Amino acid sequence: MLFTLIYGIAILSSSLLLFLVQPVMAKAILPWLGGSAGVWTTAMVFFQVALLLGYLYAHLLTRYLSGWRQFWVHVSLLALSLRCLPLRADASYPGPDTAPALRVLAVLALSVGFPYFMLSSTGPLLQRWYARGGTGIPYRLFAVSNIGSLAALVLYPFLIEPRATVRQQMDAWSMGYAAVTLMLALAALRAVRGRAAAAPVEELVTTDPIPLSDRLRWIALAACPSALWLGVAAELSQNVAPIPLLWILPLSVYLLSFILTFDSEGWYRPRAYRFLLPLCWAVLAFDASRLGNVIPITATVGLITAVLFVSCMFCHGELAARKPDPSHLTGYYLMLSAGGALGGLFVGLAAPLLFDRYLELPIAIAGCILLGLWLVYRLPRRRLIRLAVLSVAAMVVAMQAGNRAAHDRLRVRNFYGALRVSDACEGESALRTIYNGPINHGSQYLAAGRARVASTYYGAESGAGLVFRLAHGQGRRVGIVGLGAGTLAAYGERGDTFRFYELNPAVTTLARTEFHYLGDCPCETTVVPGDGRLALEREAPNNFDLLTVDAFNGDSIPVHLLTRQAFDAYLKHLRPGGILALHVTNRYLDLTPVANALTAERGLHPLLIQGSPDAAANVYPSTWIVASSDARTLEPLASKASPFPPASRLRPWTDDYSSLFQVLR
Repeated sequence: MLFTLIYGIAILSSSLLLFLVQPVMAKAILPWLGGSAGVWTTAMVFFQVALLLGYLYAHLLTRYLSGWRQFWVHVSLLALSLRCLPLRADASYPGPDTAPALRVLAVLALSVGFPYFMLSSTGPLLQRWYARGGTGIPYRLFAVSNIGSLAALVLYPFLIEPRATVRQQMDAWSMGYAAVTLMLALAALRAVRGRAAAAPVEELVTTDPIPLSDRLRWIALAACPSALWLGVAAELSQNVAPIPLLWILPLSVYLLSFILTFDSEGWYRPRAYRFLLPLCWAVLAFDASRLGNVIPITATVGLITAVLFVSCMFCHGELAARKPDPSHLTGYYLMLSAGGALGGLFVGLAAPLLFDRYLELPIAIAGCILLGLWLVYRLPRRRLIRLAVLSVAAMVVAMQAGNRAAHDRLRVRNFYGALRVSDACEGESALRTIYNGPINHGSQYLAAGRARVASTYYGAESGAGLVFRLAHGQGRRVGIVGLGAGTLAAYGERGDTFRFYELNPAVTTLARTEFHYLGDCPCETTVVPGDGRLALEREAPNNFDLLTVDAFNGDSIPVHLLTRQAFDAYLKHLRPGGILALHVTNRYLDLTPVANALTAERGLHPLLIQGSPDAAANVYPSTWIVASSDARTLEPLASKASPFPPASRLRPWTDDYSSLFQVLR
């Protein structure tokens, strides 16, 4: 009993640390890469590959070394990994000119790679040692491992992030890792002192080798749910509800299915899934964005999450039903981790390079259907191959038809997301819009007489329209963080200088080729590539009359643009009495208290401007906060301002501390 408890605690603690370090490190490096959602996806790929390497190490260690040699090798590596503490993220390498995805991978490898590698080997290694002890069934410990992962997933955004800075989180994780290292060393010592663990290596493998077909089946059954949960997370955040923390739901479902299927065989019954799977496939195949127009968003999210749960239960249930003899345990887990890594690599690295839109989910659904037809409905392999070919052809036809129906001119995708440009209406009302998922990033009328009319969030009575008219005069110097379609250039006049800062190079290309705000503006316009804040910190003071920050209406909030350090950069570039305008329109986050607290802390006088919608003019409701160090500058706008909500006890955000959970609507 004590033996089981020691192993259970060690595995639970290791899994807890494995999943806690992922959001900590991703959050630490987000400011260096503009807060892009691609950082999270690429970081997930890194951790999945590191997990695969840890499983490979555990497999080789237990297969080719005897008990005491295993102990000395593993304990020596654990001791060596302590030299990586305390955990820190170093932005100095590689340089800013490195491709963003490679930079994320390199920073993570240099900072947390070795400790994460050692932790990732814990589950299969301890389960193998546990099986050698002959004290029980080791596979239930895999369920314990996933309980630790799920606990970390829930604890971080709701308990840890709101209460601790990133530095404090790293220090606490480092202390936890040191404690777990000691625990793992004791568990290793307990294992090798057992009689079974001291047996020669060749005596440990007592069953026949696993056929290649079985190994490939394990990989496929692990890769499919990995791609499914990542695809569902992207679908929900891009096309249904761009809520920053929404990815927690699909990942929780993914882990829960692992826990249930590996805890007890009774949770997965293939007969029931002969009826459940077709229903789930039908729901997943239906366009989630259109589904959200039929039923409420909460119901849409709940339905898609439930369908994902059934699909993951099928894949993981089939995996659990095919568990090999414990002598092949590490090889089995190696195949599982290889499948999970392949699913992550496909979604995180391959898909942005191969596709111009989010096709990961449809492809993962097709994979789930083929696996179901093969394993549940027992279709012959030849028929499955024919179905796969037909599925590819049908997807190509559906994509082309969908483009025509949506009036899409073009689509483009890169590390920073998927963009599309669409045309709507005709004649004087003809309109061209750039979208990132469901988020409108600017529109322009195509008729010559209306081409310089600002619309969407930037109408004449919006906060943007009011401050641009207020700052009217010859030779204005204006800085704008966030380009979109270039709509704010509509307010440019001869003699003005407009300096845009844009992170995504694809947005810059589309603003120049598909829209005409920049080209038609009579003023001088410049687009500075890269993250706006990092560029402002590098540049000498620009002495702006007006600095606008327009980057908060999407799902991936660049938190580093709303911190004390960011405001220091903004004030460095504003002339005395200049105006800072923050566009904080967001359906799911209330950023007003954060911005208000920071303006007050820096001695600015803020006004809250709520723009009203005007469907005829294509103007949306908007929320702007405008502030100046000189209260007299904004006096003409006082009658247009709305009262700020009652002051909250919200802790001001810094580069080391922020919490989206606190500002969820």
